[in-house]
Amino acid sequence: MLWMARIRVFIRTQTNGDRTYLLLVENERVNGRLVQRVLCRLGRLDHLRESGQLDSLLTSLGRFAEKVLVLDAHARGESVPTQTLSVGPALIFERLWRECGIADVLAERLRPHRFRFAVERAIFLTVLHRLFALGSDRAAERWRHDYAIGGTERLTLHQLYRTMRWLGTPLPKREQAGATPFAPRTTKDLIEEALFARRRDLFTHVHLVFFDTTSLYFYGAGGETVGRHGHSRDHRPDLRQMVVGMVLDLEGRAICTELWPGNTTDVTTLIPVVDRLKQKFHVDEVCVVADRGMISAQTIDELETRGWTYILGVRMRSSKEAQEIAGTDEGHYHTVFPARRTSQDPAPLRVKQVRRDDRRYIVCFNPDEAEKDRHDREAIVAALEKALAQGDKSLIGNKGFRRFVKTQGTRFTLDDAKITADTQYDGKWVLRTNTSLSMDVVALTYKGPAATCSAHSSPWYCGRSWSGASSSRGPPGSGPTSSTISIACRRRRSPCTTRTTSSAVKSKARLPRCFRRPASRSRRPSDPPDRLSGPGGAARKA
Repeated sequence: MLWMARIRVFIRTQTNGDRTYLLLVENERVNGRLVQRVLCRLGRLDHLRESGQLDSLLTSLGRFAEKVLVLDAHARGESVPTQTLSVGPALIFERLWRECGIADVLAERLRPHRFRFAVERAIFLTVLHRLFALGSDRAAERWRHDYAIGGTERLTLHQLYRTMRWLGTPLPKREQAGATPFAPRTTKDLIEEALFARRRDLFTHVHLVFFDTTSLYFYGAGGETVGRHGHSRDHRPDLRQMVVGMVLDLEGRAICTELWPGNTTDVTTLIPVVDRLKQKFHVDEVCVVADRGMISAQTIDELETRGWTYILGVRMRSSKEAQEIAGTDEGHYHTVFPARRTSQDPAPLRVKQVRRDDRRYIVCFNPDEAEKDRHDREAIVAALEKALAQGDKSLIGNKGFRRFVKTQGTRFTLDDAKITADTQYDGKWVLRTNTSLSMDVVALTYKGPAATCSAHSSPWYCGRSWSGASSSRGPPGSGPTSSTISIACRRRRSPCTTRTTSSAVKSKARLPRCFRRPASRSRRPSDPPDRLSGPGGAARKA
């Protein structure tokens, strides 16, 4: 359809018998009615096509339409591309960047400084680069040339390095309150706290957060400051690494992050993180929900000393008391979830309480998992018998095999006592808590919000259950600075295990994809189920 000035002019066809004609017509209003007036009869359509006159006519008209000329030249391969840029990433994430208030917070923090380049744009560039392509700041500087990112055209690699240095600059001693024992507070911490305060209002309460750690390793000469040799999740003990901790809320938004030396162990990180949340994010009451990887005897003593409530996964195989509790007939099981009738039903769950002095334990039992554990063990034993017949060398590197063998002189043989003892762990995990919550609430709180909401169809009850598990909201009238928190923690599992985590255990509040554990990683049958689908084992370069 063609438009000339304000007159509606267009091409239409008219068919007479088996012949079709092209007409140039215009619409005009006569006596309140819309009437088409023929301006020109261009001829028969088939003749115009065969003679090429139709193409010539359109080409002639196209001389006055610049867009048509460009598209036509590109279609004929006559255009000369000078630069091709992708605009999508910046269009989407620029809006999110500003809606989250990051640009405004950075502008406020940068006001006293006199940088001669756009620091906020440099930070946005590095963040955008990490969302779409893993790599260093040097890689980000090269990557930006293929994308239309406003305000980054004149940024240089040196300016990206200066930006990262500013974010990691330690604060003065008077602002070091709340720092962890492993690293000082930096500019980055002030930005995180300002962003959290910006999105709070009178009704904002922190009820539950998720904390996890992962590691980044360094190639070459990098990592002189925080790079240390430690336990490598990426199976690169030859490289220096750093530990990264992240705290997320239930909506998946990051509250704060921590950067620590690479030899920092998980069991030493929980208390400092909670201390920072209480001091800098105004959290009044704490209920720590953590799996066994984040907990040590020293950590439990510290929790008791501080008067914090907790729900903790117990290492059944390494604790004699837990082994005795897992195998005891003391107490009666209470059914939380019955056997499944459909695939949408929650996994079956039974719980019972066992006390040892002032220590309260909750034994959780899943009949479906018990059946699976039995089949897994039978498969391992059958494979062991075959491996023993072929020789002992194949057993050396397999932890699953070593659980059920013993040595007799220089040979390996099946250990029937170990196989029998392993049956007491089938489908079970043991929790330790000092809360006054009921057994089912303790178990569901450990498993995650998704499990709690599955137990009660009412969304109102789900909210009440979680605020109860978090020691309630605090005193009435405490205002927006009064919050409670249940901090859920987990650590990465060893790949040398025999089954994957049940999908019923995974929480809806999952970590970002780059921090998730690969599906190939699994846990031991006796381990408490993980609270989160946590950090992945993918190696990343710093």
